[in-house]
Amino acid sequence: MKTIILIILSCGLPCHGWAQPTPLTYRKTLDHAAEIDGYPCAKGYAWFYADGHLNQCTVLRDTAFGEAKAPAGSIVVLLPDGKPKYLMLVHNAPVLGYQCMGGGPLGPAEGAMTLFYPSGKLRLCWLAEDQLVQGVPCMAAAGFWGTLFHYRGAGASFHENGKLHSCTLSKDYRGRRRGELFTQAP
Repeated sequence: MKTIILIILSCGLPCHGWAQPTPLTYRKTLDHAAEIDGYPCAKGYAWFYADGHLNQCTVLRDTAFGEAKAPAGSIVVLLPDGKPKYLMLVHNAPVLGYQCMGGGPLGPAEGAMTLFYPSGKLRLCWLAEDQLVQGVPCMAAAGFWGTLFHYRGAGASFHENGKLHSCTLSKDYRGRRRGELFTQAP
């Protein structure tokens, strides 16, 4: 059993396409809050790409991030060209009307990532509660272990045009049973 868990932990993210080579980044301590590349970064750690552009920081106030509004205290992560990559919400929060999962008692870094396409369109929201997503009954995320073992199982993923791509059903729907993966074309 330990071997299986180790394989899943070591292969989990790369096998799902999450782990990709990233450009070199470095960490810097901000002695005071600062506006960096258009983001209000809070005092503390911020990461930068080798060219000096912002990679990630904790935002000081509610901030626009792609189609979302990142609540103060959330962590924003950018691509090297400054476009949105993902957001770690400080707490559960709405994104396009869907309640997305945020951080826990230790802060946003222990929570789920809300992913975006480089265009800023929502790509993936780990649902904080069972909810209707474009009329489809979608299941809430099951915490770390649930999301590790069922990558698409607990989140609502979207096509770049905004149409729901997939989610796990929270109840029977159109001939499919609760707990089954619902998918649809763009």
